[in-house]
Order: sequence, then C-alpha cells, then structure tokens
Amino acid sequence: MPTHGSLTKAGKVRSQTPKLPAKEKHSPIPRVRNAKNYVKRIMMERIPGQNINNLPRFR
Repeated sequence: MPTHGSLTKAGKVRSQTPKLPAKEKHSPIPRVRNAKNYVKRIMMERIPGQNINNLPRFR
C-alpha cells in the first residue's frame, strides 16, 4: 500500500509541540445546571439521549 510521505517522519510535529498543562474542568453549580436541564427537558420537550433529529432550528 503506497503512503503519502515518509513513515520515518510520522508524528514529527506532535512530538515537537510543547506539552500544555490540562485545564481544570468543573461542572456548573447545581442551580445553573438545573435551570438548563429544565429548559431542555420541559420547555423544549427533549427526550434523553442524543437528539440529533430533534435539535431546534434557529436559522
């Protein structure tokens, strides 16, 4: 199988890129999270799971 470029150069850029410290992730405070869930579940009548066909159209 032919390749695009030399396999000896694979991963060159990634290995040269400096490692950045991970950003601290935190969940929103419960009041904000509950308000968002209310809008999503009650007002927009979303069902649980991925709703790819159920997304609102704002365009």
